Parts: sequence; C-alpha cells; structure tokens
Amino acid sequence: MDAVANPAVQLQELPSGSHAVAGHDEVWNGLRRSISRATRAPDREGSVKETASQAERELHQHENNQHTGTGHADEEESPIPIDPEDDFPEGGLRAWLVVASACLLLFPSFGFMVSIGTLQDYWSQNQLADYSSRDVGWIPSVFVYLSLGLGIWVGPLFDRYGPRWIALLGSTGYTVMMFLTAECTKYWHFILCVGVLGGATGAMLTTTSLAVVAHWFKVRRGLTQGIAMVGSSMGGLAIPLILRSILPKYGYAWSIRILGFLFLACFVLGNIFIKARLPPSPDAKKKAIISLSIFGDLRFSLFTISVFGFEVVLFGVLGILPTYATLSTDFSPDTGFYLISILNGVSCLGRIITGYAADKIGRFNMLLIMILFTLFFMLVLWLPFGTTSLAALYTFSALFGFGTGCWMALTPACIGQLCRAEEFGRYYGSMYFIASLATLVCIPISGELVETVGPQPMVAFFCAILGLSLISFIFSRWACLGRRWVVKAKV
Repeated sequence: MDAVANPAVQLQELPSGSHAVAGHDEVWNGLRRSISRATRAPDREGSVKETASQAERELHQHENNQHTGTGHADEEESPIPIDPEDDFPEGGLRAWLVVASACLLLFPSFGFMVSIGTLQDYWSQNQLADYSSRDVGWIPSVFVYLSLGLGIWVGPLFDRYGPRWIALLGSTGYTVMMFLTAECTKYWHFILCVGVLGGATGAMLTTTSLAVVAHWFKVRRGLTQGIAMVGSSMGGLAIPLILRSILPKYGYAWSIRILGFLFLACFVLGNIFIKARLPPSPDAKKKAIISLSIFGDLRFSLFTISVFGFEVVLFGVLGILPTYATLSTDFSPDTGFYLISILNGVSCLGRIITGYAADKIGRFNMLLIMILFTLFFMLVLWLPFGTTSLAALYTFSALFGFGTGCWMALTPACIGQLCRAEEFGRYYGSMYFIASLATLVCIPISGELVETVGPQPMVAFFCAILGLSLISFIFSRWACLGRRWVVKAKV
C-alpha cells in the first residue's frame, strides 16, 4: 500500500522543468508496476485492491492529461484546501492590532461594568438618596444583565456579518448613553439610560471584542484573551480614581461627560483596528439566531452552570463592595473607591499571568486552580476580618481581583475549546444569556442581605455559591476528558 501512495506524494514535490518531467515519468512507471503487484496480491480485507483501483484511476487521469497538454503543472497550481480552524496566525501585526482593538473597546464597556459600584454608591448618597440599596442596585443589575445576556443575539450576528458594523453601532450608542447619564436625575432616567441603552450597546462591544480575538489565536488564546481583558481591568482601575478626583472639582454632570470623551477616544481607535480573520460563515446564516440545542453538550452545559455562579460572586462583590464598606464599617468614605481600584488593578496581573500559564498547563486546569484560590481567601480573609481590619479588606480585594481576573480571561478561552472559531459568537452569547440572569438578581440580593442580615451572612452566601460552581466545574472538566477522572491531563 505504501508503494502505491508514496509516488503521488513525491509527484507534488517535483520541481518544474525538463528534469522534473523525466522524474515524473519514472514515478508513473513505478506506479504502473505497483498496480500490477497490488492486483496480484491477496485481498487483505479489501484495502489493497481498493488502493490499487484508486491508483489505476489516477494513472488513467494522468495519461489523459498528457494527451490534452495538461498534467503536473496544473496540479501544482491547484490550491490545497486548508481548514481555517487549523491555520491560526498566532501573531503578526494584524493579529496584535486586533487584540489592541479588543482591549480599547473593553476599557469603556467592561471597565465601566466592573466599576459601576462606585457610581451606585454615589447615586445612593445623592440623586437617589430616598431609595434603598436594593432599589438602586437594580440599575447596575439591568445594565450588566443586558450587557451579557444580549450576547445570545449579538454572538450569532457576529458569526453572520463580522465585527465591523456591530462594533460601530455599539460604540455610537454607548457614547450617547454616557452623555445622557450626565443629565439623569430620577430613578427611571437611570434605569432607561444606564440599564437599557447602556446594556444593549455594551453587549455589542463586549461580545464582539472577545469573539474577534478567537479568530486570530488558538494555541495562545488564553494569553491573548487575558491581554484583551486587561482593557476591562484598566477601566475598572482608572474609572473609580478619575471619578474620585473630578467629582469634587467639576460636579456630577461634567465628571460623567469627561468619562464620555475618554470613552469616545477609545472607541475611535478600537473601530479602526478591529478586523475579522474568518469570513462570515454561510452555515451561520442558515442557523437560527437562538440555538439552544448546543446545551445538549454536557461539557458546555456544566460549564454554563459554573459561569452562572461566577457571575453571582463576581458582580455581586463588585456591585456591593463600596456599599459594604460604607454601611458595615467605620472606614473612610473613600474606601469604596480604593477597594474597586485595587481589585481591578490587580486583576490585570491575574488575566495576563494565568492566561500565559493556562496555555501551558491547560485552560480548564488553570481555571480550577484559581477558583480554589479565590474561595480560600474569601473564607480566611473576607468572612472573618472584612468588617474589622482595613488591611485585611484591602488584601482580600487584591487577591480577589487576581483570582477573578483569571475567571474573566479564561472563560472565553475555555468556551473556545468547546467549539470551532467560526461558532464562537454563538456559544459565547448562549452561555452568557444564561449566566447573565445571575447578574440581574445578585446585586439587589447582596444589598438586601447586607442591610437586613449583616455583612457576614452575605459573604457566607457568596462562598456557598462559589463552592457549588466549583463542583459543577469539576464535572465539566470530567466531561471534557471523556467522562474520566484524570488529574494530570492537560485540558
């Protein structure tokens, strides 16, 4: 069988020219002899005769090509189809500019999302002072819920049409939202402006930014998704510090406008650099926008349950931490600004370092380690010392930021292991449609808990949720390994 197959391989490697033609004829003469031997050999389960027949057809085709003046030159010119799923650039200027564009678009979108707790605390003490923490908490809850949940529509639209127009429309709407927020004075103003408009346009930016990076990297996807998500960390670090500095000087309206101009600059550059590598898939245009059939994959379903728990803990803590510091401690009123800034600043390291390590040891493995890491420090630092020690609270905030930075960076990378790159938008959007339900209720629930039953029961609630997510994630990893318990496998 090897004697039949090898000449065809050798034929593709022959150079052009007269010597190539001579060698070409020798190869085909050898092929004739191989066919003759193969047809005389006993039939080993039919494979040899089948191969001989195939080689005989190739020989006849070759002889016909010689009569018509075609042959080896045409074969050399005909392109060999390459599956784009196996041909990722893994680098280059164009690919890294796409990562930069994702970083720039995530600075205002995800960055504002993870730092909105500072504005929630400000609204509670000023424009919405007559409302409870639970009521004010619905504003960021609707905002985060729509930003993540509407990915179930944005993801398939990305697969169908690419990122260009989706990112442009999202950038325009998000900028309008910021300038309208500066004029808000009533509760329903904030719900419609920040919650609905901000959430809808934020979904276009976050889903598109993370999906486009998956087009350009596969082996280094953990690292590059982490670098892209640094944009959200930098936004979460810078926005509270900017607000703390400019709110006393310029007042609420102009402070929000200044943020709007900063966001606009990020959007302009991000839209210039963004580009899809894979053309819109024809199959994607035939599929329904919402495809819940993908939840038939046990790996994906269990992972979705885990991410649901991640979102309860992550956005519950981000949304309530400033209010927690204000209501449950005697610390400085600026403590909430610093806690959110420290958390988001250290999360930059968590996204890059763990993203790099995940490409080496496996993304599911790295994420499992960091879930355990985060849960441990919630139990030994935040639960017993959160209301009595400012140093412990700052330390917890930094360590929590490092751990959750890994969650946010590696969740998209893990999704990418469960689907093809051209289907990433559909999978990402569908997962977060379910997971975002957690963000809709976690901030109001945490606000109610901290006011009614106290800070420690609230922290215990978050620890219990993360523990359940850990169990679901372990079984998701088990399903990825073919339903086998293998500790040292890279997955």
